[in-house]
Amino acid sequence: MSRAVLVEAPGRWRIDAGDPPEPGRGEARVRVAAAGLCGSDRELFDGARPEGFASYPVVPGHEWSGTVDAVGPDTDPSLVGAPVVGEGFRGCMACGRCREGAPNLCASRYDETGFTRPGAFADHLLVPARLLHVLPPGADLRAAALLEPAAVIAGAVRHAAPRPGETVAVVGAGTLGMLALQFLAASSPARLVAIDPRVERGEPALDAGATAFSRPGEAPEGAFDVVVETAGAPGTAASAVRLARRGGRVVVTGIPADPADAVPTSLLVTRALSLHTVFGSGPADWAYAVRAFGSGVLRPASLITHELPLTEFAAALKLSGSPDAGKVLLRPDLDTSPTGGRTDGPLL
Repeated sequence: MSRAVLVEAPGRWRIDAGDPPEPGRGEARVRVAAAGLCGSDRELFDGARPEGFASYPVVPGHEWSGTVDAVGPDTDPSLVGAPVVGEGFRGCMACGRCREGAPNLCASRYDETGFTRPGAFADHLLVPARLLHVLPPGADLRAAALLEPAAVIAGAVRHAAPRPGETVAVVGAGTLGMLALQFLAASSPARLVAIDPRVERGEPALDAGATAFSRPGEAPEGAFDVVVETAGAPGTAASAVRLARRGGRVVVTGIPADPADAVPTSLLVTRALSLHTVFGSGPADWAYAVRAFGSGVLRPASLITHELPLTEFAAALKLSGSPDAGKVLLRPDLDTSPTGGRTDGPLL
């Protein structure tokens, strides 16, 4: 028996149960250990994804970890039993962007696990074996479920290229912000300031590696060599630009809900800032994140606050949007009943 959370259409979901899927040529089947929820999963459920960035019905779940339990033809049999995470973007592998190592920017199509392909809110997940990253033996699979957002931040940090002794600010102290602080602390900054309106995020930010915590408007403008924006709230990209010194570097990862949100072009030009943005993550970003996780630089377990069974999808999705929650995980092993709990209908 294999169960999956199936979002049939915006606002409608149920638990679908059947035989475990069989891996095809070049595929691996993963027994899911844990899968994280984020804002894009709430967008998927609400029907708020941009056109072309979701297909219904679909099994959500793009942040995941697990163990390979079967492989298809022409797939390395030594993968069976391996603890793994995996990339979500299914690029065409023929266009220029894919061939230069950026399938997340595929010029032919958008195709991603959990949005257009069945995802990991399930007992089992099929994925092309080429997308897998094998973890060290004994890896904490709960924590490894956060390696997808960590790979996004790895891309941001690679663009920012922090150097020892620089001053760095992170705008936003949610999951992405905390992961950014862990990465950036490893570069030995002279100052690493976390900026967030929620005062209760201060202590976790310091634990993640920040040397100081500020609320918006408290940190001096034009004072930072590097600014990484992770909040995706109205005005946070503009704030990030204002915080950067002349000749500084800014990386924006969030997408604000307000389409009128504006970055001050005059400051970009007069301060000669380097501005980068990040959409998803490519293979090199994943490799960077997996190495950081294996070496202990990245410590995502501390960000997990709630773990629920698949059958509590509605409660988990609602909880993931709570300001008091950190990372919320669905764990199939917490409930092995075929249809326990609420299995269809709107969020509670």
